[in-house]
Amino acid sequence: MITLYTWGTPNGRKVSIMLEECGLPYEVRPIDITRGDQFRSDFVAVNPNSKIPAIIDSDGPDGAPITLFESGAILVYLASKTGRFLPGSDRGKFEALQWLMFQMGGVGPMFGQAHHFRRFAPEQIPYAIKRYSTETVRLYGVLDKRLAETEFLADEYSIADIATYPWVARHEWQGVDLTDFPEVLRWFETIGARAAVVRGMAVPG
Repeated sequence: MITLYTWGTPNGRKVSIMLEECGLPYEVRPIDITRGDQFRSDFVAVNPNSKIPAIIDSDGPDGAPITLFESGAILVYLASKTGRFLPGSDRGKFEALQWLMFQMGGVGPMFGQAHHFRRFAPEQIPYAIKRYSTETVRLYGVLDKRLAETEFLADEYSIADIATYPWVARHEWQGVDLTDFPEVLRWFETIGARAAVVRGMAVPG
């Protein structure tokens, strides 16, 4: 059984979508980051970095439990565990990992900063809003160009798409109109129609 420590954020939803897609049994432990639950000692024992998501898999490698944090690492682990959503060929695998790293290093941090300064900062800081909004639009352009070439980020549906979708789902928070990026919009609607994605996006409920 997998225990998922999560909250309703893009990073948290990556893992719940993956678990739903893989059909793995799991139980949810909500970590309310609006109340500071991520700093409780019992959760810090699971993730010393005090961030969601994290998992404990009681049936880890060699049958021994494993605890993991960092959403990208969890996705790679679950793909390895199930043999799903990471291409089997070396070329396909590294292509998928490339786009996963693009999400981890670019999409997540920049979209997240755009969220913060546009919606949650206690004061409007024009420089920060412009900086992160401009970079967010640029990254959407990179995604749109890629998706004009292939149906999914790595030719076949993979953990790269699963990681990126929940961030694009907050495009309105980023001040982005998806009709300006038609290939992203096509991809977004395709993935959003998947039953497992709908279920995963509803976690923790």
